[in-house]
Amino acid sequence: MALLRTVLAAILLAWAAGCNYVPPPQHQRDVCELFAHNPEWYDYARDSQKKWGTPVHILMAFVRHESSFRSDARPPMRWLLFIPLGRASSARGYAQAQDPVWSEYEAERGSLFRSRGDMEDAMDFIGWYNYKTWREIGISRSNAERLYLAYHEGRGGYRRGTWKKKPQVQRTARRVAATAAQYRSQLAQCESRFRCDSWYQVWPLCR
Repeated sequence: MALLRTVLAAILLAWAAGCNYVPPPQHQRDVCELFAHNPEWYDYARDSQKKWGTPVHILMAFVRHESSFRSDARPPMRWLLFIPLGRASSARGYAQAQDPVWSEYEAERGSLFRSRGDMEDAMDFIGWYNYKTWREIGISRSNAERLYLAYHEGRGGYRRGTWKKKPQVQRTARRVAATAAQYRSQLAQCESRFRCDSWYQVWPLCR
């Protein structure tokens, strides 16, 4: 009976994980295409921007380079020959939030129904984290490169300059900034289409 309960629990967990899985979009270089196929993502990003101050284009650039818009993204498993050694970190989901900082986020924002595999929560998490970075370190919420360095290394690591000895992290931060600039330019051409978030609003009259 105990074995049967264990098997049933495993099946239910697998089923739940499958239900939460969202395939990553194909056109990740064009934020207008991303929002056209996932209009709710724009609403989530804009809500985060209003609440925490990080612009939509930077929030989306973070998600692209952290997880490639994969809801189930995790670091690869490490192996010693055929022996699994575990993952490099506890990072998970769209924002690749690790367990300690996600727990801090849940303690402040509430944990009920929150998930790292949910884009709304990921956008809120990134905005929340960057807001605290701005308050504690003074990095502008429009400086994608510096924000990403503090996001990847942690605020303590940023202060200590750990990123200075990590060329790969520096390259990724520059790519995040480049993607954010590209998304910003694209949004200037299409954002008005996604601002119609109420039944009485009609494009192109939305603000």
